[in-house]
Amino acid sequence: MKRLIESGLMFGNLVEVSAPALVERYNRALEMLTGKRTALPDFHIDISGYSPEIGDELGDDLYLNPNGCNRQFILLTTAQKSAPLLNVKFSTARTILRRFIEENEAQLFALTARDAVAGELQNSVYEVSTPARLFDIRRVTVEADTLGGTVKDAARLAERIERFRTEPDGWRDDVLIAQMIGLAKKTGDVTRSPVSLAHMSFEQGNFWTSHFGGLYIFRDTQVPGVIAVGDKAALGELPVAPVLGLSERNAIADWLDRNGLVEPIVRARGADAAAILRQKMDFVLVEAAEKLQVDLGAMTRRDLHQLARQLGPALPEEFKGLAALLRWVEGGGDWPRITSAHPAYFYTLRARNHADRDLVNMALAELAPMDVRQLFICHKALFYRLYSGWSEAKRGYVVDFLSREYQVDKAGARAALFGPEPGMDEAERPAPRASRDLVTLVGPWGAVRRNAP
Repeated sequence: MKRLIESGLMFGNLVEVSAPALVERYNRALEMLTGKRTALPDFHIDISGYSPEIGDELGDDLYLNPNGCNRQFILLTTAQKSAPLLNVKFSTARTILRRFIEENEAQLFALTARDAVAGELQNSVYEVSTPARLFDIRRVTVEADTLGGTVKDAARLAERIERFRTEPDGWRDDVLIAQMIGLAKKTGDVTRSPVSLAHMSFEQGNFWTSHFGGLYIFRDTQVPGVIAVGDKAALGELPVAPVLGLSERNAIADWLDRNGLVEPIVRARGADAAAILRQKMDFVLVEAAEKLQVDLGAMTRRDLHQLARQLGPALPEEFKGLAALLRWVEGGGDWPRITSAHPAYFYTLRARNHADRDLVNMALAELAPMDVRQLFICHKALFYRLYSGWSEAKRGYVVDFLSREYQVDKAGARAALFGPEPGMDEAERPAPRASRDLVTLVGPWGAVRRNAP
């Protein structure tokens, strides 16, 4: 993993903590949450305050996330909002933390200037010993305060100020006045400089979790369902059906289509379909070279094209399907029929622009893992796991490509591949497609089973 770390592709954008005052603040927060302290003089933290160095020191990568269920966090600076979230257990966690920081940024900036802010992403479930327990998670609430309880004290002070102003004998209540003075010494003048954090709760309808081998849970779609990465038979009875195994490609394709969750890349608005398809073909060739132990030299596009000519009929089916689709896009080939049973099928799709776009693209990355760019962007945990088993040649190619083509313009690359970010005013759930024109009915690869004629 050293090459990934040096290239900023792993542990990138972590926040350095090296000032003695900040280290001590972190230790006090850590002791309050976990009863532990670190002896490290400096370390790095993610958006939640988790440090891989401290995790290694304590021998516990979940020291801020006991049971992998209710994630605790430590905020030393609002700069953490741009950091990644490590050891992800739920796909919604980073989004929730980032929105909490952004919507309370001014208050958090003032609070963290004097103290650390600690809190928890709370839900009604405190353990997930069975898969069915995951379906009891409906809402996540952010609870946070400084170590000294500044936010709580400010609320108490504001309540007493209101009593002093409204109660007829409030100005003669010596106990009330003494309480106000004592609280004001801790919080300052809350009438001029209010100290509060917005109470924020988030619905968790559709999400991915790493528990039980990996589950994609969709409860708020027209047709609810679960995609299980591991053995679905081991999950037991779940309150949502269908439960689809990752190998059930036809059933997954039909379910995605009925919910209107995906669209063909060749029909995606604003997408350079030809460029995207060519790059996917290159990734497939790199995978083929890995399996055949073929020397690709410098692994340039010219080398890859040479390999394609050498393989001839032995080219992977994924490559052949994408090549046929590319010929159609460029106007030089017949309309290809790539059904959901074809190995190239999920490489030809991307999520529609809806609230669960990133979740669907994450599932597509798992269904089309040779596309290493989408895998890195959408499912880093799986990318790192697969990376550890690649040859040095493939590792070098992938790191060089991502450093050259993705790191320099992350936002631009994401927009080119997946379209613009869904707007806040858009519908929360994707609607089934209303258009029933010929291409929508059959797609450029033939029809997925549909109920309508």
